[in-house]
Amino acid sequence: MSEVGLQQAIRAAGGVTELARRIGVSQPSVSNWRRVPAERVLAVETVTGVSRAVLRPDLYDENNAVDAGDDVDRARAEIYALLGTLLTRAPDAELLKRIAVLRGDATTLGMACIDLAEAARDADAVKLDREYFDLFIGIGRGELLPYASYYLTGFLHERPLARLRADLAQFGIERAEGVAEPEDHAGILCEIMAGIAGKQFPAPPESGRTIFEKHMAPWIGRFFSDLEGAEAANFYRRVGTLGRVFVDIETTAFALPS
Repeated sequence: MSEVGLQQAIRAAGGVTELARRIGVSQPSVSNWRRVPAERVLAVETVTGVSRAVLRPDLYDENNAVDAGDDVDRARAEIYALLGTLLTRAPDAELLKRIAVLRGDATTLGMACIDLAEAARDADAVKLDREYFDLFIGIGRGELLPYASYYLTGFLHERPLARLRADLAQFGIERAEGVAEPEDHAGILCEIMAGIAGKQFPAPPESGRTIFEKHMAPWIGRFFSDLEGAEAANFYRRVGTLGRVFVDIETTAFALPS
């Protein structure tokens, strides 16, 4: 029998099929869950509104704080999870409502959040399906190819993917069941970083720095800049800005002495 948190998420999403669609996995994968996998907690929370403490009380306390975590890592995990969700599927009306209430401040990151929230309030989910298709799928291919292998070598499924898989295996991070995209997809990498920052993986403390510096920093900032300037991008132009600004902050933070 499914745990209570998963049952609530399924009800909030409107069924197993809809929950699977919202987080970008196959329906059979969700049907086989007994509880929400650790690496999917933040994505499920984002698309359903069911708190992580309800989804996985074994990982999160009643105040929604990450065990042994702090506010900074929790905030980082949330941004990575949002970027991961938006890069792996087009947002539906429910997710747009949640993005529309994002708050910010006068910092560059805060303003990027405010701009994204404003874009979400004005966005139409049907039109966003087309925007996402034109950007990342297309007829033959989308305007952008959000893969480390492509940005670093000009081809898909090349050595950057193999090196990433080797490091993920070393850190005990396994590919989630039902995920079709290779691990060097920008959205998947953001999901992995969300899991590391949120301490959902039994990975060593240095794993986040390694994944970011080796497998994201050399290219993902360029990808987000390309997304900002993409011809098909409207709502996703703001996603590109948020990603670029956030990656700049992460780059600076990881450059500091441990």
